[in-house]
Amino acid sequence: MSGQKAVTPSADGIAEAVRASKSRGLPPVHLWTPPFCGDLDMRIARDGTWYYQGSPITRPQLVRLFSSILKLEDDKYVLVTPVEKVGITVDDAPFVATDVEVTGAGQDQVLEFTTHVDDTAIAGPEHSIRVVRDPETEEPAPYVMIRAGLEALIDRKTFYRLVDLGEDHDGWFGIWSSGTFFRIIPSEALDGL
Repeated sequence: MSGQKAVTPSADGIAEAVRASKSRGLPPVHLWTPPFCGDLDMRIARDGTWYYQGSPITRPQLVRLFSSILKLEDDKYVLVTPVEKVGITVDDAPFVATDVEVTGAGQDQVLEFTTHVDDTAIAGPEHSIRVVRDPETEEPAPYVMIRAGLEALIDRKTFYRLVDLGEDHDGWFGIWSSGTFFRIIPSEALDGL
């Protein structure tokens, strides 16, 4: 080794590093390229609950802190600080969209999503909405892009609100936001529902 001390990743160490480097807004994780230090026993469940060593993280401010340094690299989720990078497990999407604010109507409609960690994103060309249907159950799983490849699973109540706003366009049932039409399901498939 070149005189560098080996780093053993821990949730406390990562939180402290982020606090020390944090300024206003989200940290510039896209600029940080530290060495990979291994995987951390941290997991984000499908419902947005964060776990560390099998126990839920119950402090919302700590979850928000960790979420601010989350990054997607080579199809792997990592927490990154200026000095270390650790892999974590994400069951589905790292965020859950728990609300949507709707302004306007039709093609002029704007949908602003809020996540369980207080991130916001206005659906449009840079923050797309996509719906994946389970091939066996036909159950829809809707997502909205929050930032830098990180999506939020849209929770059921919010998705139902979106469906109420939906309309037919070019053979698809979907929703408008920021001048972009997001497809939910082919219009002809609605006849069977």
